[in-house]
Amino acid sequence: MVSDRELLKLAGTTIEALRKRGLRVVTVESCTGGMVVSLLTAHAGASDVVEGGLVTYSNTLKQDLVEVDRRSLDRDGAVSETVVVEMAIGALDCAIEAHLAIAISGIAGPEGGTEEKPVGTVCFCLADDGGARPIRETCHFEGDRTSIRKAAAQHALELLIRGAEARDAQSV
Repeated sequence: MVSDRELLKLAGTTIEALRKRGLRVVTVESCTGGMVVSLLTAHAGASDVVEGGLVTYSNTLKQDLVEVDRRSLDRDGAVSETVVVEMAIGALDCAIEAHLAIAISGIAGPEGGTEEKPVGTVCFCLADDGGARPIRETCHFEGDRTSIRKAAAQHALELLIRGAEARDAQSV
């Protein structure tokens, strides 16, 4: 399991990657419950790059706050790439100063998993206001609830770094 110290260090690296490129981020989190934005804002100067963080734990809030389509929730479930894409795009619409949005929805356990979506299934989306196609990924993490949530936060921070670097590549 990744340590708290390692997560904080990675968050600092993420802030620097965003700052270097003049990018701002908004998070929209479900199973991580705000952990990603908390890690980012634990660093002084985070306000240079963090627009804010949304925790949309319930399906109702996913619909009301970031305009996830109820049909997507009914058809694919909250833990799906379809839904995290809608969450990320909705977060960008909500936080108009943000350049990137990271969305996370998953099953941290210990209950709630199914054969199709076992505990440890986490979906991610990184959306970019510059028109790049959203990056969507589904990962399967092992361990207890805390381990899964930390692994998901780590992956989200790594995706943000990749997204910042991709913006660099696009502008060359």
